[in-house]
Amino acid sequence: MKIVAANNRANYNYSISNKIEAGIVLTGAEVKSLRINTGSIRGSYIIEERGELWLSNSYIKNYQNSSDKNYNPIRNRKLLVTKKEFNKISGSIKQGGLTLIPLTLYFSDNGFAKLTCAIAKGKKNFDKRESIKQRDWDIKKQRLLKNN
Repeated sequence: MKIVAANNRANYNYSISNKIEAGIVLTGAEVKSLRINTGSIRGSYIIEERGELWLSNSYIKNYQNSSDKNYNPIRNRKLLVTKKEFNKISGSIKQGGLTLIPLTLYFSDNGFAKLTCAIAKGKKNFDKRESIKQRDWDIKKQRLLKNN
């Protein structure tokens, strides 16, 4: 598994409850571009339109040797999930307060581009401060255990 892009701020901004792996529909030039690590999913989000999931606002740079002159690097890209997973996702999102966010974009062992997304709930500011305190305490605890 080769990770191409990761959304590092997701764990800080969201409380993650469920992870889902989805395929992503890409053009040939986009796949070649991702293989040389020229993609980003920072600030991207997933929307539901007409019974399908779409990755919006993700950036994949145009491949240098591509012949496509009208390439849009932030176009919407279709996500591939099973009907059962889609029903579970749409039910969770319609429940209220939950959203679907992308976590990592990677190539599987078979060479397919995959996206790990999560059903999450946004954190409030006091929750974020609590996460920072917990992380700092864990670091201090590890240092104390190492020194003793």
